[in-house]
Amino acid sequence: MSAKPSPITGAAQDNNDVLRERLNTITAAYSRFVPREFLNLLGIEDIRKVEVGQQVERKMTILFADIRNFTALSESMSPQENFNFLNSYLIQMEPVITAHGGFIDKYVGDAIMALFPESPDAGLRCALAMLQKLDQYNDGRQRAGYRPIKIGIGINTGIVILGTVGGAARMDGTVIGDAVNLAARLERLTKEYRVSILISENTLYSLDQPGLWSIRFLDRTHVRGKQGTQSVYEVFDGDPSPLREAKKASLKSFERALAYYHIDDILTARERLNAHVANVPEDDAAYVYLERCEIPAEGMGGSRVELPPTWREDYCIGPAVLDVGHKNLLAEMNALARTINAGALNQTPPLMAQIQFSATRDFLIEEQMMREDAYPFLDLHMRQHQRFFEYFNELRREIDQGEDDRVYLGFRVKRFLTGWLINHVLSADRHYGHYRRSVNQKPVNL
Repeated sequence: MSAKPSPITGAAQDNNDVLRERLNTITAAYSRFVPREFLNLLGIEDIRKVEVGQQVERKMTILFADIRNFTALSESMSPQENFNFLNSYLIQMEPVITAHGGFIDKYVGDAIMALFPESPDAGLRCALAMLQKLDQYNDGRQRAGYRPIKIGIGINTGIVILGTVGGAARMDGTVIGDAVNLAARLERLTKEYRVSILISENTLYSLDQPGLWSIRFLDRTHVRGKQGTQSVYEVFDGDPSPLREAKKASLKSFERALAYYHIDDILTARERLNAHVANVPEDDAAYVYLERCEIPAEGMGGSRVELPPTWREDYCIGPAVLDVGHKNLLAEMNALARTINAGALNQTPPLMAQIQFSATRDFLIEEQMMREDAYPFLDLHMRQHQRFFEYFNELRREIDQGEDDRVYLGFRVKRFLTGWLINHVLSADRHYGHYRRSVNQKPVNL
């Protein structure tokens, strides 16, 4: 006969079950404050094992979303109404982010910061789904007698550091890096340009299939703490169908107008922008540029020839073969820009061929060095090289097909070639340079 379990043993088992259930409940509660996905990226399975200073580098797409004019809205509500409104909105957005493979890193007042570890395309799909969910949410607000709200979304892709900061009594998970700062900056710029979604060129050049999205160049802008300028792009897939199709049809004419604006030929820019809004009267970003044209500025009505960017010593990342290659490539790109500005378009084919040869050679050398160094972000780097050639070939086709607007072509050279190269050197290549030095400085175990 089998022995009956002791009452003491049964009680101990019951206590263990109660403790296990309580631990599971506590862990689930903590995960509402520290995302489980965040801990997984740090390689931590048990929240009790989190320590200050744990960190890891990851490629990440960062999304910032913010309610427009929230301060003005909140001033008309009581504290309780403020929290009710804010939570009703956030409750709508959280499952949308989760459904697209992202997770919310933090709430900053009415702003959401979400991270997408896998694909920048997932971040874009999420942004569009958030706008769709907002439409549904606004329908409910209007039925209840409230005003609809708008949001702006900024997205950037890059290498960030995820880790824990704080002290013995209070710590927090955080994400730091230039990629985070730029995403936040892009969200703020949506207010300035009166658009819903802005992405960086880093995200554009990291997309799996950029041709599937409705994207147009919007501006080159300075970002605090960054050298040079950053290209900013609008994703307008979320616009009403008539406006979306009108923007697609006018991509080239819109960028022509912006090209003249950026060389301070304000009279021509205004003329082209007026022609554009006559065809696309609901294009708010075009009106932003028209308003800028009304502001008196030095060079009004002139046509400034922009000086080509020059190589600077702080562009060097370390390996001489890469620095020399980058420097020579920039010089070849500048030679192409000067040739276009002089109107000698018949002389551009050999220059384009030389740029392609040099870029192919330099990128292959760079990628091989990264393989030898076991650089963990080689795939991301190669994707950016691939995108460079895709947009380079787009520029080449325009020239081959007889495009002769020197201002427009010169601006395209800056966007696709010199601007891309400098930003690539200062971000992606510089990160590799830091990694390479850190690897080479590691002590050898004897």
